[in-house]
Amino acid sequence: MTAKIIDGNELSRLIRADFKTEVEALKGRGITPGLAVVIVGDDPASHVYVRNKVKACANVGIHSELHAMPAGILQAELLAKIHALNNDPAIHGILVQLPVPKHIDNKAIIKAIAAEKDVDGFHLANLGALVVGEPTFQPCTPYGVMRMLDYHNIPIEGQHAVVIGRSNIAGKPMALMLINRSATVTVCTSKTRDLGSITRLAEILVVATGKANMITGDMVKDGAVVIDIGINRLPDGKLAGDVHFDTVKEKASYITPVPGGVGPMTITMLLSNTIAAAKQTAKNK
Repeated sequence: MTAKIIDGNELSRLIRADFKTEVEALKGRGITPGLAVVIVGDDPASHVYVRNKVKACANVGIHSELHAMPAGILQAELLAKIHALNNDPAIHGILVQLPVPKHIDNKAIIKAIAAEKDVDGFHLANLGALVVGEPTFQPCTPYGVMRMLDYHNIPIEGQHAVVIGRSNIAGKPMALMLINRSATVTVCTSKTRDLGSITRLAEILVVATGKANMITGDMVKDGAVVIDIGINRLPDGKLAGDVHFDTVKEKASYITPVPGGVGPMTITMLLSNTIAAAKQTAKNK
């Protein structure tokens, strides 16, 4: 068996084509969806991610603003910028690119973003809504994974899903989304004892640990659907996921590549949340 590739680039192109139509409809009502992206410091990878997000906005007609802040900015100054964006009617979504410098409290920054503009889906109000199964803005990476599963008509209800990772960005919300769709979910971490004995039970395996190639073919059930959220830079400069692609693709029924799998879908779901926020503004007008 050789797995079918779940192509995040291709699916993103299809979904974003519909976004253009939605954005034009909103503009016809006098509302241009607006996203503000705030980045602090000079981390090269973060700047690449931000440029990709700004470019994606332009491609579907979303107004975007990039607010680049120096690494030494005081937390109070950053909070003031967020509060200003909260009050800007041209901005429907606010994203603060993580990580921020260590002297800034991540939690305080996320909490400061107005819940109705939290298009990353990280605010406690939005995570809490996800817990009770009534989400407004869902975290973009697991949201993208769910869209991939649905596009390929992969069954979720009743399936045993194993999620490796416990971050608030990926692992925890991923588990909640699968639970909300009636999957039986086991959550592991990179420190789970005898991890392979659990991953071999998974019909859907989602890996988000940040450890390159940690999941190998012998740890995967025949015919499993394998979703690799990780992206890691190897010593030779190449990118690799958390899944050892070459061995796992011989066991899985579906697999996401790195790059070109989950990554493009994360940005696509960011656009989706921004458009949804603008639609809510239109509804309230």
